[in-house]
Amino acid sequence: MTLKSKKDVDFKSTNDPYAQREAEKYENPIPSRELILQLIEHAGKPLRREEIAEAFSLEDEDQLEALRRRLRAMERDGQLLFNRGKKYCLVNNEDLIAGRVIGHADGFGFLKPDDGSDDLFLSPREMNPLLHNDRALVRIAGIDKKGRREGAVVEVLQRNTHQIVGRLYKENGFTYVVPDNKNIAQTVLIQKGGIGKAKQGQIVVAEVTEQPTQLHQPIGRIIEVMGEHMAPGMEIDMAIRSYNLPNHWPDELLEEIKPLKNEVPESAKQNRVDLRQTPLVTIDGEDARDFDDAVYCQKTPKGWKLLVAIADVSHYVQINSELDKEAQKRSTSVYFPERVIPMLPEILSNGLCSLNPQVDRLCMVCELLINEQGLVTRSRFFDAVMSSHARLTYTEVAKMLVEGDKSLAEQYNALMPHLQELYALYKVMRVSREKRGAMDFDTQETRIIFGPERKIEKIVPVVRNDAHKLIEEFMITANMAAARFLNNKKMPKLLRIHDGPSADKLLNLKTFLGELGLSLGGGAKPTPLDYMYLIESIKDRPDAHLIQTVLLRSMSQAVYSPELKGHFGLALEAYAHFTSPIRRYPDLLVHRAIRHCLQGKSVESFFYGLPDMVVLGEQCSANERRADEATRDVVSWLKCEYMMDKVGEEFPGIISAVTSFGFFVELDEIYVEGLVHISNLAQDYFHFDATSHQLRGERTGVNYRLGDSVIVRVARVDLDEKKIDFELTKKQDVMKKPKKRRRKK
Repeated sequence: MTLKSKKDVDFKSTNDPYAQREAEKYENPIPSRELILQLIEHAGKPLRREEIAEAFSLEDEDQLEALRRRLRAMERDGQLLFNRGKKYCLVNNEDLIAGRVIGHADGFGFLKPDDGSDDLFLSPREMNPLLHNDRALVRIAGIDKKGRREGAVVEVLQRNTHQIVGRLYKENGFTYVVPDNKNIAQTVLIQKGGIGKAKQGQIVVAEVTEQPTQLHQPIGRIIEVMGEHMAPGMEIDMAIRSYNLPNHWPDELLEEIKPLKNEVPESAKQNRVDLRQTPLVTIDGEDARDFDDAVYCQKTPKGWKLLVAIADVSHYVQINSELDKEAQKRSTSVYFPERVIPMLPEILSNGLCSLNPQVDRLCMVCELLINEQGLVTRSRFFDAVMSSHARLTYTEVAKMLVEGDKSLAEQYNALMPHLQELYALYKVMRVSREKRGAMDFDTQETRIIFGPERKIEKIVPVVRNDAHKLIEEFMITANMAAARFLNNKKMPKLLRIHDGPSADKLLNLKTFLGELGLSLGGGAKPTPLDYMYLIESIKDRPDAHLIQTVLLRSMSQAVYSPELKGHFGLALEAYAHFTSPIRRYPDLLVHRAIRHCLQGKSVESFFYGLPDMVVLGEQCSANERRADEATRDVVSWLKCEYMMDKVGEEFPGIISAVTSFGFFVELDEIYVEGLVHISNLAQDYFHFDATSHQLRGERTGVNYRLGDSVIVRVARVDLDEKKIDFELTKKQDVMKKPKKRRRKK
């Protein structure tokens, strides 16, 4: 709708452009968010809820209640501000910024804006009324000494911390809980009579009964005693509660899935392309339990035809069902060592939706025609029914295709021609990927091996072979096709966006590289190709993976958003997540959008609009970060437990990070990280240089730089803090810096 002037708009008779979408969502539809925003903008002043209802002629009680809820939701999402006059007004994005709060153990924090702009620093005073993960509206208060934008809290939009896990203490007549989650710096004061049967030093769960304000800390009561000590497995239970991870299925959901059987009903297979005779196979890790993608490839006169079949989760998880509500709430499956909290119940995640071998399964297929140069010339999507011909592992496929294992090849004789075509196509596409400039960081992932009673036996690196890279390449190609398809149809969608380096981060990166005698091309705007040239040039250096870490840190974190910003790391203009709907909610949204198009429906009738996608993008991004933080917490605790009996022992390692208070060392072949505090270094005053990632001794001239090789002694392990302290024994330079030529006077 276009507004010509304030006088010629009658909102009582205005046609809502999203009326069809609203009618599909609600039995008693009300004006869309877009129309409400236009009304307030048109009015030119804040409006009461009653005035908004009158403008749209809303009189029915159900409609008035629906309007109240919608306005509250728009307030939470930072689209509207409810002022002291109890009126709704527009948020001026130039002055007020909505976002998620990220707390820090030292009391300060940051606001991560919804619009993707740089984080705002929140001082300890501004953090007083906030807890980690709250949503807030702030104004820009100025620039701090480090050049960061500082925020001042205008409004707390949404409280997201209602329970806190930690250790109980009683001191000087006060009872309080110290949070296990180090993003929460404030202790929880326990109200009188709220301690229950909990005792000093126990690990407890406190319910927050009063959120913090500028004048007092959060107040709560004990609702659960978890135990005296960290029993095996308790670290995961603590993380689940600390990060508020949903891990119980609601009764309404369990009732809803009762009719589901282990087999796909025949009626569901109708009106689908039958691919049961096509030798599609799944290729995953040995310990994988849910299989959401299968592949097949055949040679064509002009190149190859690749089929990427993805589990049809959207067939089972209907919009606004109990399954859908819970999946949206979780947003992602959470993978802890030897334990998973799935996004969907087991009958779906490991059963009906999982592409298990030799059983019929519903799928959505991305068919790709790829030429001899490895470029996609055509793609299409369709619904199908399939039966996986084999459940293969990365190790098996690498042995057959790379190492030439004859016994395995004989075992899968019927599938070998198709597997060989998959490998031939991958090698061609690999060349195309490198020409495009897509990054391929060879980061080191690890896996914890447990023994009896869940004691850690060892920590081993995860080796990525060509089979891993093959599947990764095909999934990226299908995801890219999904984004292009939805862009062409102009559908509301969630994209996976990844920004390049900011000007400040780029300057720091170039300074650091200069210290090592390296350089990054591209000037003020390096391309992914410039990054890849540099990565290729450092592959044989002993400190290569540390340099890669700094390169990664120079870029932004990937997030979900409807904005068409592109994916810097993959060198793509548009990228969506399509290939893992069993474990990621954004993929399910992409499936729904594609099916809406395949059914020939209009864009306007799609259940989700652009404002919905903005909100869902922020929610899915936040829940993804929450899952990563929880997993990292558990792994840190387990690594601390592993090092408990190694106090006093010496290990070689590499400096993995440098700070103003010391440097972190990652131990070789153990992959455990600990801190060498600055107070444990030689008697000298050390200056911290953030741009070159090093500490420089003022008197001795000794420096400790990212990537330096050292030998350290394990001095202390703190399970509660999840910290390991090292003492420096010896330092060895990994790479000699190039000598600078003296200039003649």
